[in-house]
Amino acid sequence: MRDFRELKVWTKAHLLTLQVYKITKNFPSYEQFGLTSQMRRAAASVPTNIAEGCGRESERELARFMSIAGGSASELEYQLLLARDLNYIQEETYNALNQQINEIKRMLNSFIRKLLAVGC
Repeated sequence: MRDFRELKVWTKAHLLTLQVYKITKNFPSYEQFGLTSQMRRAAASVPTNIAEGCGRESERELARFMSIAGGSASELEYQLLLARDLNYIQEETYNALNQQINEIKRMLNSFIRKLLAVGC
């Protein structure tokens, strides 16, 4: 088992989640149970799955949870695009968060490749 707090990808995903919570506070109140909730769930799912994977016994299981985290990151990537297109966030905010998501996805993919190479 690994300590998820020691992984740079977890730290970046956690910070991204905090930012998503902060920006969604300004979304229209009618989005509380819609896009706001979906974005927060998707964002929190990334570091949550990383943490859960670190509690698993095998490298293959850890890789599976990293893959699930990547899927949640892709979900959030679209939701940010939607929020931008609905004018809930500014272009600059979208660009900064999108860049962070893509960095996290790259880190997850690299980690998955390493885990699966070790497991073979």
